[in-house]
Amino acid sequence: MSLSTAAVKPQFLIAAPSSGSGKTTLTLGLLRALARRGLTVQPFKCGPDYLDTHHHTQSAGRPSLNLDLFMASATHAQATYAHYTARADVAVVEGVMGLFDGADRMQGSAAAVAELLDIPVILVVNAKAMAYSVAPLLFGFKNFYPGIKLVGAIFNFVNTASHYHFLREACEDVGVTALGYLPNNPAFAIPSRHLGLSIDTDIQYEAIVEALADALPQTVDLNQLLAVTSTSVPASPPALAAMPVGHRRIAVASDAAFSFTYLQNLQVLSEFGEVVYFSPLTDAELPASTDFLYLPGGYPELFAEALSANTTMRESIATYCVGGGVAYAECGGLMYLGRAITTAQGQSFPMVGALLGATSMEKARMTLGYRALSWNDLTIKGHEFHYSRLEDEGLTAAPIGVTNAKGVTVPTQVYRHGNVWASYVHLYWGEDATFIKQLLEAKS
Repeated sequence: MSLSTAAVKPQFLIAAPSSGSGKTTLTLGLLRALARRGLTVQPFKCGPDYLDTHHHTQSAGRPSLNLDLFMASATHAQATYAHYTARADVAVVEGVMGLFDGADRMQGSAAAVAELLDIPVILVVNAKAMAYSVAPLLFGFKNFYPGIKLVGAIFNFVNTASHYHFLREACEDVGVTALGYLPNNPAFAIPSRHLGLSIDTDIQYEAIVEALADALPQTVDLNQLLAVTSTSVPASPPALAAMPVGHRRIAVASDAAFSFTYLQNLQVLSEFGEVVYFSPLTDAELPASTDFLYLPGGYPELFAEALSANTTMRESIATYCVGGGVAYAECGGLMYLGRAITTAQGQSFPMVGALLGATSMEKARMTLGYRALSWNDLTIKGHEFHYSRLEDEGLTAAPIGVTNAKGVTVPTQVYRHGNVWASYVHLYWGEDATFIKQLLEAKS
């Protein structure tokens, strides 16, 4: 079955009244259930989240893309959506937090993304302790903001057909299509890590997604879902002229400890040369002839012992950095380049030692929020989300200002030691390569 040549195709944003409603779980099941029909399903995620896109990719079999209206422009989000949707039969966008929750009121929210892309909204409602009272909730979400089109609802944690009957009646009275429900089932639960849904390799994700895809068609009308969300597709922008590929060899850490990357960031890196991937966990040393090292975020604290035990890799990276190699490390990468990581259990493991500092998970406190960095004439945006503490032992801050989404200065820094740059901020440079260009040109 293929819908990709049609001028109209199913495309929708899955939202919820609040976090914890089960929209990610439902999204994963829908992605797999639709893919089983032979449809090419293109997933997207509102906001800066790395973990949900990882799960989307596993469930749909296609890379999931972030659509973030703080970190990138509306034009960039529209172009990204149009480019990837043009190559798919169905586009599924997962919202973030509650439908209208943005960095500043509804700015950058899932509702703002739905309005920008002009796509219908499906609301996922936790109806565990609710029956006909869902009617005013649906009415409010449908009518609060005229810029969006809430066309359907799917109810979560509904265990009986009689319970769903009350919910369906509420939908009828409000003018929202009742698309079905998902029962409460422990087999559908994906454990959460402190940064979001877990990506532990010992969890049987495939079994969870398969169970969801088995269950959904029994209680959710997928045909009706595709029908009520079929709308005109946006015109795909003309392809950009191919950029000349640089001569550099760019080494990117990629394994269970370092996996927080944006596809668009990696695509920009490829403009500067050949991108090669390596594992600080299992490889013996950096790829030969590395010209630029990128250590993204991840969960190095969960693999601190294994990272520390790989002494040849640590020595290889230290030698590269001390020798003047250009490196950029963010969050988990910063932790790895430091002197040591102390786990939540109080165990300290030596790390690379290219930065004059160490990090600790003891007495962890969450730091969260959008960030804007000002460097020379460049403003680049990103997101900070971590629990570790940095123990500064003489780190030098680069002359880069850091503010939050409201423009207020925050204590977060970008550190520089020789040609090594590091910060807790996960930056998005997928729209503009200037940041990488300035890093390379700032070589001392």
